[in-house]
Amino acid sequence: MKKRGKVYLVGAGPGDPELLTLRALRVLENADVVLHDALVSPEVLALSSPAAAVEAAGKRCGKEQTPQEVIHARMIELARAGLTVARLQGGDPLLFGRAGEEISALESAGVDWEVVPGVTSASAAAAAAGIPLTDRRAAGQLILLTGHRAGKFAAEIPAPQAGGATVTVYMPCAPYEEIAEKFRVAGWQGETPCAIVSGASTPWQKVVHATLATMGKCERLPAPALLIVGEVVGLRMGARNDMATLAQVI
Repeated sequence: MKKRGKVYLVGAGPGDPELLTLRALRVLENADVVLHDALVSPEVLALSSPAAAVEAAGKRCGKEQTPQEVIHARMIELARAGLTVARLQGGDPLLFGRAGEEISALESAGVDWEVVPGVTSASAAAAAAGIPLTDRRAAGQLILLTGHRAGKFAAEIPAPQAGGATVTVYMPCAPYEEIAEKFRVAGWQGETPCAIVSGASTPWQKVVHATLATMGKCERLPAPALLIVGEVVGLRMGARNDMATLAQVI
């Protein structure tokens, strides 16, 4: 009997292979084909089976992209050929990925599938910067947004929340001035602290702290990047300043 193929929608995490789940690692080690997004790190791809075919199906902000319909067709083709496919996506495939569309396509084609969750960019970026995404002193809500719409910032910015909230913006591709203005129009104060984290968990990780008023003057950081806005960023900066003062006193 012909082997029945299957597609695994795997979260590759933020880049550091140490942050892969054990389940994701096992899938990579046993897959016949690894179909990966552009932001999956070479270190994660290196964990694929030596016998696996590794194919790019990339999407990068403002750059050439593989049409989603082409990705659907390729997954279905490979699975129908009896192959095990690791559809590898940066972060978690269920958060601002295309997992919902891909699941629908696979189900319509009668292809078996499974989701393997991964560490999402918001968690990785916050960990890299030492910023708590929620804190009972400053933020009882966490709002996840994506700013990527064909290279333009089109996210619907919520008004400041009673009790405080942290807003994370995935893929802030638009000019920082434009993003900051969207926040100010929604009612956020210019002195609201924010942080831009690029390459979280990778050797080239970079964190820039600013406020909404000064964010437009910050250097442009390369993708993958994430923006964190809220008083939790200020708490972290306050803690760092307190430690610096203490060190000077000692």
